[in-house]
Amino acid sequence: MQTLPGPDTGLLELLNFLRETDGFVSGENLGARLGLSRAGVWKRLRRLKSLGYLIEGEPRRGYRLLAAPDKLLGKEILYHLRTKTFRGPIYHFDTTVSTNDLAKKLGVQGAPEGTLVVAETQTGGRGRLGRSWHSPPGLGLYASLLLRPPLPPSELPPITLSTAVSLVRTLSRSVGLTPGIKWPNDLIVKGKKLGGILTEMETESDQIRYLIVGLGLNVNNADFPPELADTATSLFREKGRTFQRVPLLQAWLEEFENLYMQFLARGFPEILEEWKQHSVTLGKYVAVRQGARHLEGLALEVAPDGALLLETAAGEVMKATSGEITLESEGNRLTGR
Repeated sequence: MQTLPGPDTGLLELLNFLRETDGFVSGENLGARLGLSRAGVWKRLRRLKSLGYLIEGEPRRGYRLLAAPDKLLGKEILYHLRTKTFRGPIYHFDTTVSTNDLAKKLGVQGAPEGTLVVAETQTGGRGRLGRSWHSPPGLGLYASLLLRPPLPPSELPPITLSTAVSLVRTLSRSVGLTPGIKWPNDLIVKGKKLGGILTEMETESDQIRYLIVGLGLNVNNADFPPELADTATSLFREKGRTFQRVPLLQAWLEEFENLYMQFLARGFPEILEEWKQHSVTLGKYVAVRQGARHLEGLALEVAPDGALLLETAAGEVMKATSGEITLESEGNRLTGR
């Protein structure tokens, strides 16, 4: 298991001071503001430069910040983030196997709700049912958020569906793109997958001990491997331009926090109605595989517990709580008609 560092918070005050200062600021003023010696200031400036921040320094004038790197750094995510609970600690990695795996480790260690793990790339990113998630460096959002809802495990599916709604809200407002939702948690644009959600939990005495919400979103991908070329898309492909990833992540954290607090206060009914408005599953003939179990039928409804209700060819209503789903529109793979 990859070793988790402590969250990098020591540079935040220095960085924000540079951001909010017009022109140059002297090393002496920086030291006085932060309670550091000039050597201490220089050490932190070198650390910022090593992270990719472009900082100009001139003798007798001091330093000024010219540009921030295109990275999912905690200092960038927290800057002007309008959340109360989803504020970290934030753990950033250039490369990791899986952000969900690291978030689960933090959950075991007692990390607080709102802890966030982000990575520039994943070597073993996972989707649902153990599938791999294509995670090219610097192009997508790969993030895992730790929650500690005071709820029983049966509430996991509604939280998953709520997460999908928060992503639709985020993309609609921030990007001008409103994807559909394929039950339970895939974001779909023109029949292709834009993103997905993987929720995992640990329980204790019939209550959720912690819950991990993993997000994979294709942002600036121009191309995909041959095996994904016909089934995956990205914001870049759909809108014809690149997007800054940090503002997208901030917007999602803000939307999801609002929806999560609504869920805890008022339950799932209102959120479920919004989910249905964006569904690309309901009203379609679908096949669902749940291990050795195989169901086919018309997708009638999503129940209050998040399960999908199917009407079979024999007129029987069946309930699917999880599984791999195939829509009729995705090809001639269904045999029930």
